Amino acid sequence: MNAPAVDVVELLVTASRYNDDRSLDADDLPPRYRRVFWTEHEEGDEPGGVQRPLRVTESNAKTATGVERPWEAVSEELFTDRDDFDGTLSLTQPDMAVSWLLDRVDEDRLRSNPVLAAVAEDSSDGDEFDVSYEDAREETRPIQADRVWIDALLEEYFDEEEDAEMLDLVTVRAPEEIETTLDDLVLTGDQEGEIQKLVTAIEHRDYLAQIGLREIGKLLFVGPPGTGKTSVARGVAHELGLPVVEVKLSMVTSQYLGETAKNVEKTFEVAKRLAPCILFIDEFDSVAKTRRSDEHAALKRAVNTLLKSIDDISLINDEVLLVSATNHPDQLDAAAWRRFDEIVNFPRPDREMRADILRVITREMQVGDFDPEEVADRTEGLTGSDLRMVLREAVLEALTEDRRTITQADVMNAVEDFEERDNLKNADMIDGDGTAVAGDGGIHDHGDGHDHGDGHDHG
Repeated sequence: MNAPAVDVVELLVTASRYNDDRSLDADDLPPRYRRVFWTEHEEGDEPGGVQRPLRVTESNAKTATGVERPWEAVSEELFTDRDDFDGTLSLTQPDMAVSWLLDRVDEDRLRSNPVLAAVAEDSSDGDEFDVSYEDAREETRPIQADRVWIDALLEEYFDEEEDAEMLDLVTVRAPEEIETTLDDLVLTGDQEGEIQKLVTAIEHRDYLAQIGLREIGKLLFVGPPGTGKTSVARGVAHELGLPVVEVKLSMVTSQYLGETAKNVEKTFEVAKRLAPCILFIDEFDSVAKTRRSDEHAALKRAVNTLLKSIDDISLINDEVLLVSATNHPDQLDAAAWRRFDEIVNFPRPDREMRADILRVITREMQVGDFDPEEVADRTEGLTGSDLRMVLREAVLEALTEDRRTITQADVMNAVEDFEERDNLKNADMIDGDGTAVAGDGGIHDHGDGHDHGDGHDHG
């Protein structure tokens, strides 16, 4: 099979059917195609989009398929043509192209391309496939989750100068940019159960609204830094094909920001406009610190605005799943706690979890006589983030010896080095003038108190 030719013909067949069938919309195109056919927003139009007719050129075909010379890949097929003037590729005999293509693709290809699934349903050559157009449509993420759509909406809604502070507060990640998947995480039984409830609630939100259950979909992740709170939020976003709006609350409550309360409101507004999405608020304990402070009345107003915004937002009404995270649950007051309908604990991994984390961190590595159980015995108290750092050190040490295969000795030496560095970090240090400088006191918080998102992330 000529794989490059199959890729290019799929693109040509998809473009041809999409141009002819007005019942299809942009959600029927695979994200890899939407990206290359995207047109920018023009005054008076909706924010950017995919406009008909789709024109396949050598340039956008190369981007969409990864085939270096698209025309060369299909030039010998009787059903293809190229316009020498503008380089447009087209089908001269679409039916022949469809028969040729369906003889060379599998069901996975159809599941990733609703347009192609529709073509197969309508063709006698597609009888062998057990994939419907509806199946493929359901498994293909909508255009609202694409980076180009997100950027177009943000550009349309927010003024670059007026909203510069607000835009500095948030990081919007499209599903295609999130590398962490739920398969890359080692989860506790409770965490798995909460994630499953979330997925179920999102799938059945119309029913939940119908029976009046609207106070759902506000979670608080609690646990030490490095235990995977950020990773789980991103993994859920990847699994559901949803964008995730990430906010560090310490920045929201920074005294150096201007109209902080207004920025808080706009943070929630961008989440609502990107819906369905996940709004992830990190460092939620910043709320409690600010509420106890007698200073900065403007910041207190911002926190009150934040709490009111949490009350007002809803998974059922707004299609926004709210996830907050804290490393310091002891600093939250009752007003903060009662905003959430679920509390999810992220403890340090036990021995079995550490062994599982090590197995998956190393699954793409070249390993020799590696015994994760022995390493797990030696690493009590370490988080998933710590274990990733240990393995990174072992790999680098092997590379300095011109080896790409790591051994048990490499890993155990890296554990010892990590322990020594951790002891130094937490010890009282003496500066050049003999003045005592206290360590940060945290066992594995890497000095900043933040969840680095690697926690039990083992991919």
